[in-house]
Amino acid sequence: MRQCARRALGTLGVEPAPLLPGRRGAPQWPAGIVGSMTHCAGYRAAAVARRGDVLGVGIDAEPNEELKDGLLEAVALPEEQELVRARMRGTSGVCWDRLLFSAKESVFKVWYPLTGRELDFDEARIDVDPEDGTFTAGILVDAPTIDGTSLARMQGRWLCRSGLLVTAVSLTAGAGGRAGNGE
Repeated sequence: MRQCARRALGTLGVEPAPLLPGRRGAPQWPAGIVGSMTHCAGYRAAAVARRGDVLGVGIDAEPNEELKDGLLEAVALPEEQELVRARMRGTSGVCWDRLLFSAKESVFKVWYPLTGRELDFDEARIDVDPEDGTFTAGILVDAPTIDGTSLARMQGRWLCRSGLLVTAVSLTAGAGGRAGNGE
């Protein structure tokens, strides 16, 4: 995973340096850099950007497999659980419960470095658009505005392919009150 991060940093012209874990194990990126890392069986990735271009980025990858029993109730709001269960009865091939979990992980990976505050699973409501591969996160606690960008709402993208679910959120710098374009 850290090798992916070093390669990604190299594309920005950043000299190789140790990426030490900070609080909660999140990497301490070099000055002026934001980034995120993820891994699961058979997959590793890192995404980085210059802080002047992007306020924050969060990525997550998960196997396209149903969550273990009881985990959906731990990570999803009641209305999210209802929607996930309805979608799971369909034939899309997407494990919607795991996708919800992954989206919340990506949102957390943007939120935490910017706020220094934990974001619990019940503090963000995820609305997934099953047709266009996007999702919206509404933050249910007081969300700050950083460099003109409110963290109260974030846009993300998702993909299901080759047995993996991948989610990503990016917050564009200077978005003037809207968070991220998800690209």
